[in-house]
Amino acid sequence: MSIGLPPSWLDVLKGEFDKPYMAQLKKFLQQEKEAGKVVYPRNADIFNAFNKTPFDKVKVVILGQDPYHGPNQAHGLSFSVQKGIDIPRSLINIYKELATDIPGFVKPSHGNLESWAEQGVLLLNATLTVRAAEAASHQKKGWEQFTDEVIHTLSEKKKGLVFILWGAYAQSKIPLIDQSKHHIIKSVHPSPLSVERGFWGSKPFSKANAFLEKEGETPIDWQIR
Repeated sequence: MSIGLPPSWLDVLKGEFDKPYMAQLKKFLQQEKEAGKVVYPRNADIFNAFNKTPFDKVKVVILGQDPYHGPNQAHGLSFSVQKGIDIPRSLINIYKELATDIPGFVKPSHGNLESWAEQGVLLLNATLTVRAAEAASHQKKGWEQFTDEVIHTLSEKKKGLVFILWGAYAQSKIPLIDQSKHHIIKSVHPSPLSVERGFWGSKPFSKANAFLEKEGETPIDWQIR
């Protein structure tokens, strides 16, 4: 694993890469490679969320849990898949909610969310790698400590961010966020297993834009290009 963070993130997170947990995480990933395990996303995309959304540009954080574990799906952005790959069911449900929440939204033909990331939406997974076909296989190896520090650092060093937290796992990160400085939008997860229990009609995207406009920020164009 190479440290592929852009300068704006390295400035605030560089100390994390010298900590014992990060050395253990690197060792674990090297052992996976030596054992012939296929790991997603590819090495160059592990820190893609940070490369697409520099620290100084972050306006919204959408927190996922694990990268997709199928071939060619994960590319370092939570909920996003590469073009040409079938749109996952959770993302299909996100698009359905967008169609009722954002006037004129048209469901795109792909699931690549880079256009959000480039506007300041940090699409962060709590765990940044996964073994092929084995969901949650890289949890509790050190990634969560790193991404918890990302959330805490954003909370401490910025103000007026919008955190969109879907499901119990994402909402478990609320103690890391200073709610006197930032806005939290929460609902059940858009997964088919929970979507009927309160995701429909939750309007997270228009709510996020209302918060951003209140902070004097440009709203997000949620239409996928």
